[in-house]
Amino acid sequence: MTARLTLRIDLPNGTRLGPGKAQLLANIVEHGSIRAAGATMGMSYRRAWLLADEINRMFQEPSIVTRHGGKSGGGAELTPFGERLLSCCRRMEEESRRALEHDLAWVEGALDMAYRPHGAADVDGDD
Repeated sequence: MTARLTLRIDLPNGTRLGPGKAQLLANIVEHGSIRAAGATMGMSYRRAWLLADEINRMFQEPSIVTRHGGKSGGGAELTPFGERLLSCCRRMEEESRRALEHDLAWVEGALDMAYRPHGAADVDGDD
């Protein structure tokens, strides 16, 4: 396994935009439903729905629209704003990786691979 960089943005309204929300958006594009998008991430439908609702409420425009079931079935998709938001997240992630590639490689090279953290929780509290 190699070191990986994740990007989380703490926004002025108290919300956060990070890899989990970006992945949920991407999974909605891929699977066409909030339930399936969340399931691929190992989360319950309720948790996925609450996260989708938060994404919709944290910006001035919604990112996700849902269709109720029926003959054609239900589902979810991204709005044009949601598509742009996902694209922006992916671009920021890639540009961050590219800009920090050298430093990340140095940090990874300095690791003591024999060290193992004591618990499952993030040891330094920076999760």
